[in-house]
Amino acid sequence: MATGFGSLLRECPLLLPQNREKSVYEGFVTAQGRDFHIRILLPTDGQLKNARLEHSSDLVSFMVELKTILELALKNTEELRAQPPPQYYSGLIGDIENLGWNKVLFIDSAFSTIRLKAEDSSGRDHQITLKLNSKYPREQPDCLVDLPVQFSFSWTPQSSLLSIHSQFLAALESLKEFWDVLDEIDEKTWVLEPEKPTRSSTRRRIAIGSNISLNIEIDPRHPTMLPECYFLGADHVVNPLKIKLNSNIHMWNPENSLLKNLKEILEVDFPSREALEKSDFSMDCGICYAYRLDGVIPDQVCDDSHCGQSFHQVCLYEWLRGLPSSRQSFNVIFGECPYCSKQITLKISTKKI
Repeated sequence: MATGFGSLLRECPLLLPQNREKSVYEGFVTAQGRDFHIRILLPTDGQLKNARLEHSSDLVSFMVELKTILELALKNTEELRAQPPPQYYSGLIGDIENLGWNKVLFIDSAFSTIRLKAEDSSGRDHQITLKLNSKYPREQPDCLVDLPVQFSFSWTPQSSLLSIHSQFLAALESLKEFWDVLDEIDEKTWVLEPEKPTRSSTRRRIAIGSNISLNIEIDPRHPTMLPECYFLGADHVVNPLKIKLNSNIHMWNPENSLLKNLKEILEVDFPSREALEKSDFSMDCGICYAYRLDGVIPDQVCDDSHCGQSFHQVCLYEWLRGLPSSRQSFNVIFGECPYCSKQITLKISTKKI
């Protein structure tokens, strides 16, 4: 049988033939950095069909499969050995009692995942999820939080759940003004997107009127400063607002709330939840007849003042691409509005199409 001795030597350099016929091999096989003594007697017919490893057709493949099995077995053994010692659990229970069980929302059966709750000074509820390993508290846990900035915390072998919870509270307090700004916007305006904002969300798309909205991106560290602003709507409605923003930007007062500044600079009153329904200023897409498509609402509007129909970008793109009269220049498509047949322009965003 041709055993492919060169290949065997590369896979198991410490396994060598003991006779000229190369029917007896003895030496070592290495797995997970450990050497295991092995002696192999090949059958006289050179076939391995009766070997316990069903996928092995020759000695080389047999050794490869054997090494794989050893690697997996040793890895599983190491994982079993990595189970925390009894003092891990007793220490963790003491940690939780010191923190207070009333702050624990969830703990798994292995005591390796713990979810804690915290309340900031404004009464907002927050959560922090901790992933512990068997070396806790010598090694710091991994933290999952819903914050708009990275949560950095100090940790020593003497640290505890109480210390990380206290640092989490301090991080929440540093973001209090940011959430105050967003809470006012969420309460006093119609937020079109995101539909269900998380605490880490820094963006709001606010309705201004029928088929016109303002997208703002707020800096969590400087929430009362002028945010990044982007208007969505027909040009004949958006352009006057852009002019007001540029002309009145010097009036921005960081001492005022962000919403008050936006109202004064843009000279608009944002639609109130008390006065209007969401349907008063949101329209379904004129092509697919849906409002939300794959989580996206219509953000393209016909610029004709007598039309003003809105479309999803992807829907309008497919429509214009199918018209023989449409033309494209780089990432801009020119064509006719599906409703009024007036010229409509679509700037293609590769992130959305």
